[in-house]
Amino acid sequence: MTKSSLPPQIVLASGNSGKLREMNQIFSALPMPIKALPQTQFSVPDVEESGLSFVENAIIKARNAAKFTALPALADDSGIEVDALQGQPGIYSARFAGENATDQANLQKLLDKLNDIPESRRTARFQCLVVYLTHENDPTPLIFQGTWEGRILFEPKGNNGFGYDPVFLVPQQNCSAAELDSTTKNKLSHRGQALAKLLSVFRAMELDRMNT
Repeated sequence: MTKSSLPPQIVLASGNSGKLREMNQIFSALPMPIKALPQTQFSVPDVEESGLSFVENAIIKARNAAKFTALPALADDSGIEVDALQGQPGIYSARFAGENATDQANLQKLLDKLNDIPESRRTARFQCLVVYLTHENDPTPLIFQGTWEGRILFEPKGNNGFGYDPVFLVPQQNCSAAELDSTTKNKLSHRGQALAKLLSVFRAMELDRMNT
């Protein structure tokens, strides 16, 4: 497998159904769609996210998934940075309320910490780093970043999305991320931005393959 050829399947270094759904929706736009499969389908063991940045953790997760599946691997590490909390929870977004914390627990802890913070100081952004490896020892991973600016609401709104979406205000839409339909969210979101960059590279690879 080289970076000039696209596989029909890749493993997503996550068991998160929301991430899997969003990625497959975006990949469906390819001329030859790629199917992302969750690493849980292969019983891939979790790996310690010991990196100090989103990109380090994404690479760790992608290498782990590729190692145990022998498939090309895609990983993202994402989270929310809140200015009033000096960038917290950042890389610890998924475990802000503790290991194995639920989305609701993480979200509630964030709201509690911002309880006395006025609207003008509740600025925040989602960050997403996507990493693609053709194999476990790939020395040149493809890396893409997306950033989504917004503010933290005072209470959750909406039933779509996952994670911190219900409390993330999207200013240009005047609603929470959890109130957006999936098509709109995929165009605007941090993950959608990063995956769109990956998609453009995949399209170029597919065109090269078709022209050879």
